[in-house]
Amino acid sequence: MSHGRDTSPKPYGVVADFATPEELIAAAKAARAEGYSSMEGYSPMPVHGLTDAIGAKDDVRLSWAVGAAGAFGAAAGIGMQLWVSQTAYAHNVGGKPFASFPMFVPVTFECMILFAALTAAGAMIAFNGLPKPHHPVLNAEAMGRATSDRFVLCIEAADPSYSEDKVVAFFKSQNALSVEAIMTSEGY
Repeated sequence: MSHGRDTSPKPYGVVADFATPEELIAAAKAARAEGYSSMEGYSPMPVHGLTDAIGAKDDVRLSWAVGAAGAFGAAAGIGMQLWVSQTAYAHNVGGKPFASFPMFVPVTFECMILFAALTAAGAMIAFNGLPKPHHPVLNAEAMGRATSDRFVLCIEAADPSYSEDKVVAFFKSQNALSVEAIMTSEGY
């Protein structure tokens, strides 16, 4: 009887490496044409067109979160200054009005930037599922050269069309330099 979580190895996906960025993009486009949708590309440099080839969608959650936090920060800055100048420390200095909005601009701007920046950092970490001290794709031998001179494509087992044998055959038909199935027991 087991009282812990299941740590038996599960398939994570199949990794193939290619010699050039053009081969990587061609393989990603062919994979999309075959019906694969859950894949990721790795390269030692930016490869223009790879995000389109793998079908990556723009995630607008971060921009909405940062925009909302910036608006909230600006409102909080104005609210704090209004409370301070009209209620907490209401002093008439030189006949100036209690709510002098031109003098509120710097603090409002700084509060907006503070809230937006902190939200951007926290939301980026949360939306990317960090921290990930070890990712299963790093178990693949091809990943050892993905930061120097190889271009790697991984079709993940989470893909509805995934069949390890079919993915291996597909990568071999794309003239991959190496093809390797990777496993995980970490719940990815």
